[in-house]
Amino acid sequence: MVHCSCVLFRKYGNFIDNLRLFTKGGSGGMGYPRLGGEGGKGGDVWVVAKKKMTLKQLKDKYPQKRFVAGGGANSRVSALKGSKGKDCEIPVPLGISVTDENGKIIGELNKEVDRVLVAEGGLGGKLLTNFLPLKGQKRIIHLDLKLVADVGLIGFPNAGKSSLLSQVSHAKPAIADYAFTTLKPELGKIMYSDFKQISVADLPGLIEGAHMNKGMGHKFLKHIERTRQLLFVVDIFGFQLTSKTPYRTAFETIILLTKELELYKEELQTKPALLAVNKMDLPHAPDKFRELMNQLQNPKDFLHLIEKNIIPERTMAFQHIIPIS
Repeated sequence: MVHCSCVLFRKYGNFIDNLRLFTKGGSGGMGYPRLGGEGGKGGDVWVVAKKKMTLKQLKDKYPQKRFVAGGGANSRVSALKGSKGKDCEIPVPLGISVTDENGKIIGELNKEVDRVLVAEGGLGGKLLTNFLPLKGQKRIIHLDLKLVADVGLIGFPNAGKSSLLSQVSHAKPAIADYAFTTLKPELGKIMYSDFKQISVADLPGLIEGAHMNKGMGHKFLKHIERTRQLLFVVDIFGFQLTSKTPYRTAFETIILLTKELELYKEELQTKPALLAVNKMDLPHAPDKFRELMNQLQNPKDFLHLIEKNIIPERTMAFQHIIPIS
């Protein structure tokens, strides 16, 4: 195993896949006993699925992690029926499971604009409550991003992702010497002697422009969001999709994959990441590997050779760099 502890690599592991929040429905408004007026109901707290939202963004925007709905209006002579308090909406990414403090599932949000009620507003004062308002519901909730897998294999077509998955797990993905053999995520489980299991997803190969939805870019990149850790798989001899597309060296491939992740969603770069450099059994591979390590350790000496539009703002933080064959 080759460890890479170069200064260019950023601190990894800022990805957030769960949050604990305090929620409280609004209190009801006061009733008006003399005229039989009813106070307004307190506002409710909802969890709402939004595209391009992440749990990290939610935490950064609301560091207190408290969400309280508005109180209902009191009944008065000019408006005997008090108006309802303002609802509070908590924006979350797709694929969220909402549970209470005891682990009971309150609801799931799998598509945009899905909504789950997490804290109900209190009733306004009325005859039934002796015209006294009720307080809103208090609730601690947990937001959990439902992960497709612990580890997601990412790379360009034919890098050897499916071959790797077939060797480390019981999965039997389609393997062939042409691009796009994998058309949907293939899941495998690695079983350890102490019965621990790690799920690994072979994600369909990306292409340049995936962030703009070229190929099936958004569909593939969406799966990467739902993995806990990334494993880049790169061919040591580089990659060329067709005779009409540019040839990319292994170093350029890593730079390009990083750029695609950055352009789709910057937070993907904060996930823990590993790099597997494949096809090391072929002639001249050790020389190519030494060259690649030199490029990764001193990227500024080589970035001027690459088109500016494919250079990412930040480089991926690889925990380990592992040559494989």
